[in-house]
Amino acid sequence: MLAKIWRKLLLFILIVACLFNVITKFVKKSSLNDELLSSAKYIQSLQQK
Repeated sequence: MLAKIWRKLLLFILIVACLFNVITKFVKKSSLNDELLSSAKYIQSLQQK
């Protein structure tokens, strides 16, 4: 009986941790447009030197 409760509790904690990880990756991910613009500016600065 106690083992089932622990298993459910740990499974719940695991699911919450995975969701938290996914959400933080989506929030902190910069957009593709920003990545392309910064790459273009870097290449342009290299060509000017």
